[in-house]
Amino acid sequence: MRVVTREQAVPYRLHVNHLTERLPAGSHEEAAYVGLQDTAPRDALLGLHARVADCKPSDWADPCLIQTYSPRAAVYVLPRKDFGVFTLGRLPLATDAIRRVDRLADTVCRMLDGRELRGGLPDLREACASGRIALRWTTSSLWVREVPRPEIDLDDARKELCRRHVQRFAPTNPRTFAWWAGLAAGDAREIWNSLSDELLEVDFDGTPGWILRADEQRVREVPPARGVRLVVEPDLRLLGRDRDGRFIAPGKRTLTPAADTFHPNGVLVDGRIVGAWGRKGGTVDVVLTEQLTPLQYDALAAEVAAFPISGARLAAPVGGEFAAQRPRH
Repeated sequence: MRVVTREQAVPYRLHVNHLTERLPAGSHEEAAYVGLQDTAPRDALLGLHARVADCKPSDWADPCLIQTYSPRAAVYVLPRKDFGVFTLGRLPLATDAIRRVDRLADTVCRMLDGRELRGGLPDLREACASGRIALRWTTSSLWVREVPRPEIDLDDARKELCRRHVQRFAPTNPRTFAWWAGLAAGDAREIWNSLSDELLEVDFDGTPGWILRADEQRVREVPPARGVRLVVEPDLRLLGRDRDGRFIAPGKRTLTPAADTFHPNGVLVDGRIVGAWGRKGGTVDVVLTEQLTPLQYDALAAEVAAFPISGARLAAPVGGEFAAQRPRH
């Protein structure tokens, strides 16, 4: 069996998720190819900033993007043209279960009656899998509206959702896919098996994992990651947050001792997490666990200065030789 090491997997994931080299300005659809989680206020916008050059404060609401609960029942920013992949693609396989989702969507849409209403509607999260409901999360309010059901075959949507998962999170496995897509384990396995001709099993540091056959060479040849990025907490899963540090989930292993409630995000330098950060408004507070070079500090400050957040500024970092210190709140 072919072997893929963690030292190969992490640079590959960072590379294919555009966290080592930014996409050209305006490449929002490619940046949101597997969705950008927006649970914390404007996480999706900062996820765009980490992937796309010259990101603007309004880019999260670009017309090419759309929001809904998908996958994993969290608010995601998604490519509008792929809305069906991330909604219908996570419908359960059983006909009765699909009918239940449709009934829930019928109820929600009757309540909407063609209007955009503030969230809090019953069964909203589950009904979003119908592909008929979109959201608008403003960080202070959640708004709900009805949209046309995407015109995509259910099997095609499910396969494409699985294909994208493997392509961007490889090596991965059916259990991780089930968690990420919000699917029952049996349904996820059946969808996974439908792509068997496209998948290649590998030994991932002693554990079975799978990659796309078409990506085998790229997995092995991606160069080590270089540069500085401030990544939001959902993106830390790319470095492996399960117990053994291999897969993107389940689990939420701590990647740096600097992380806490106020600093849930990661400072990524040359492919390694070397600290944590959080923000209050435009003030970005950083705690480092390693000494950075002057050039790396300059790059860190430049990342913050480019944040698409009003008044973005870097508070004096705590770290390096002061790594044991903590900022006061």
